[in-house]
Amino acid sequence: MSGPILRLAIPAPLRRLFDYLPPAELSGPLLRGQRFRVPFGRSQTVGILVEVATESTLPQSRLKRALSQLDTTPLLSDTILALLKWAAAYYHHPHGDVYLSALPIWLRQGKVAQRQNPRIWSLTVAGADIDPDTLKRAPKQAALLRLLQTQRDGLEREALAAQLDNWQAPMRRLVELGWVEIQEKTGLPAATTQQHTPPPLLNEHQQHAVSAIVAARGSFQPFLLDGVTGSGKTEVYLAAIEAVLATGHQVLVLVPEIGLTPQLLSRFRRRIREPIALLHSGLSDGERLGAWLSASHGEAPLIIGTRSAVFTPLVRPGLIILDEEHDTSFTQQEGFRYSARDVAVMRARSENIPVVLGSATPSLESLANVELGRYRELRLPERAGAAVHPSVRLVDMRNQSLQEGLSQQLLNAMAHHLGQNGQVLLFLNRRGYAPTLLCHDCGWVSHCPRCDAHTTLYAGDRRLRCHHC
Repeated sequence: MSGPILRLAIPAPLRRLFDYLPPAELSGPLLRGQRFRVPFGRSQTVGILVEVATESTLPQSRLKRALSQLDTTPLLSDTILALLKWAAAYYHHPHGDVYLSALPIWLRQGKVAQRQNPRIWSLTVAGADIDPDTLKRAPKQAALLRLLQTQRDGLEREALAAQLDNWQAPMRRLVELGWVEIQEKTGLPAATTQQHTPPPLLNEHQQHAVSAIVAARGSFQPFLLDGVTGSGKTEVYLAAIEAVLATGHQVLVLVPEIGLTPQLLSRFRRRIREPIALLHSGLSDGERLGAWLSASHGEAPLIIGTRSAVFTPLVRPGLIILDEEHDTSFTQQEGFRYSARDVAVMRARSENIPVVLGSATPSLESLANVELGRYRELRLPERAGAAVHPSVRLVDMRNQSLQEGLSQQLLNAMAHHLGQNGQVLLFLNRRGYAPTLLCHDCGWVSHCPRCDAHTTLYAGDRRLRCHHC
């Protein structure tokens, strides 16, 4: 059989691609990474063109014709397509689900790859004259007014959600009163208007880490940034990002949780003067599409996102950073199960750029890769600035008189801290009367005869139980 054959990734529970004939009318050349609407079974679906072939294993009479060509240019680059092909094989998952997972929901549904302008909430002339202190019966409305009075250019949904919870209802009321107006903002949000914070002076270990990362530009090099809590890993990220952005390249930063995004974004915006695109599930479908297109078109130099952002196309990739690389949130637990950390390393390899994995408690896999020479370890052993390590004491419970299981030394420390208007966080046993049965004279501890774990004392039953066996 001669002629072009479209080999498409279709969202179906089969680990293979599907062959189709081109649509009767083409809107442009056939290019890998384009979307096509095709008939599939008794319905229609959207597929991604992975390969343009000249032959098919099926006779032409059995091949269906694609209904329409949805894109004139590719949405996914050859590098991303190769990464997705590797992921489908490595994680043994149907090709269609893997390829389509790299697209925002609206693009999976076949909608036009066009940015939806974000909405901006700003004060009207009447709203600017309102004193928030007069709204004593509407505290959330007052809080919104105070916030918008400090941001004369208005705020987007993302910024409002980072400042106030459940802001939508009081905001609607302010719009009804004519104190707030909603406008559409064209294009990618401009660089932050927040006061620029100059970078702090880096210590010797931080400067060494930044120099190593910057020196690896233009080549594949995985780094494990192993820094104790408070050692200034974020400052290392920022310094490396600023160096990469200065060369005109893009940086992808992955964080494990949506909850970490607002505080990290605020810190980044105080330092980075370039526009920042956000990609996480807390955004609306339109906002996510806009950020995705801004990144894929090269309009967003810095992209911050959660797990799925690892597949975001970049025009000029220069650096990938994973914060808290040990976090299990980087692992997709349902559907297409993958590790964003491992995919990020593979992507950095295919893009020929450095990747930084940061953590205060690195995963065993990353530590093993350091020992095998696959990763380069950058250590931050000391806390940055004037911060000091916490004081940790191990109390010997032998020959001590306990009160409700607490030693007198612990009770004294708690009383002293509470007396200074401090707070105390006390962790107690969740099951059993005590986690171990201990002799205060000789230090003997009861062990399970089967697995050698400590047994738990249940005072009511006067029994020892093993929570492992």
